[in-house]
Amino acid sequence: MAKRASSSSGGLNIDLLKRLCETPGIPGREERVRALIEKEVKGLFDSVETDAMGNLICRRDPRGSSKQGPTKVMLASHMDEIGFYVSHIDDDGFIRLNAAGGFDTRNLFSRRVLVCTKTKDIKGVMNPGGRPIHIASEEDKKKIPEVKEFMVDIGLSGDEVKKLVRIGDMVVMDEPLIEVGNKVVSKALDNRFACWVAIECVRAIDAAKANHACELWVAFTVQEEVGLRGAKTASNFVQPDIGIGLDVSLSCDTPGVPKEEAVNHQGKGVGLHIMDSSFIAHAGLIDELEDHAKKNKIDYQRTILARGGQDGAAMQQAMTGAKAAGLVVGTRYIHTVTEMIDTRDLAACRDLLAKWIPTVK
Repeated sequence: MAKRASSSSGGLNIDLLKRLCETPGIPGREERVRALIEKEVKGLFDSVETDAMGNLICRRDPRGSSKQGPTKVMLASHMDEIGFYVSHIDDDGFIRLNAAGGFDTRNLFSRRVLVCTKTKDIKGVMNPGGRPIHIASEEDKKKIPEVKEFMVDIGLSGDEVKKLVRIGDMVVMDEPLIEVGNKVVSKALDNRFACWVAIECVRAIDAAKANHACELWVAFTVQEEVGLRGAKTASNFVQPDIGIGLDVSLSCDTPGVPKEEAVNHQGKGVGLHIMDSSFIAHAGLIDELEDHAKKNKIDYQRTILARGGQDGAAMQQAMTGAKAAGLVVGTRYIHTVTEMIDTRDLAACRDLLAKWIPTVK
């Protein structure tokens, strides 16, 4: 597929990022995102297949090398975003939800949503049950509701809603990607940015006419937000020698957070992800990536996340194990509809991969 026109954000293909972020796809329902990516990667890989779980697994043979038994390098980018499944529809037409992924319910008030049914997508609004502000008590105002207290209203009667919506239909936030200064803001940057990076770094390798001796695998994985599930099966299939997990990480460089808890600082480059609660990266691989960043004058930062996990852990632990590391981009306001990434960090992540992959022996 021919590369689509880039936006003005430093020559980055923001059109692709926008389409990725705005396409609905929660854990277990990533098929729309997968279809978009499958069309986008035509011509970039030598094989593209979907496994039983729904992972899209792409293989690219060595270029310009006749090495026997090439090193297998695997990139993993999860396709799913946090969202909801319809769990109940009452007689008045209010839709109740079951979360698929981790939400801070303080961020769920008064949201526009998309209820994705078998026949069409229906716009709606999400709010918690209870008294509105004009009749709420002071105690009511202090309460933070649980997910089960939220409902979706699509403006139809109970009978009409039940004809359109089924238990198990997915519900996602309904917000567009926008550009703000040097940043992009959207729902689902976790982790569609990484799907973008995986595609764009291969395009950058081709544009530079760079050969690579490694066998490159890219897995666009499912169900990461509920436990790295897709990456586990994909990694066992590929059995990589080296695995790179591509994901967001926290950028708490904002007021109200102690500086030592910032994790990542926006605009200071790609994050070399050393550890989180799911894995500890291979020290030599981190050093190798750092050396390439320095050599190519790519901004980077070393980063440790106290809690959380990513697909790098699944690759590291697959079969007999692999050298693994994470490449991350610091994201503000994570797991909200205002996730924010600095486009300079986005470019740094793409560029580091495009420079490093051709050097793997």
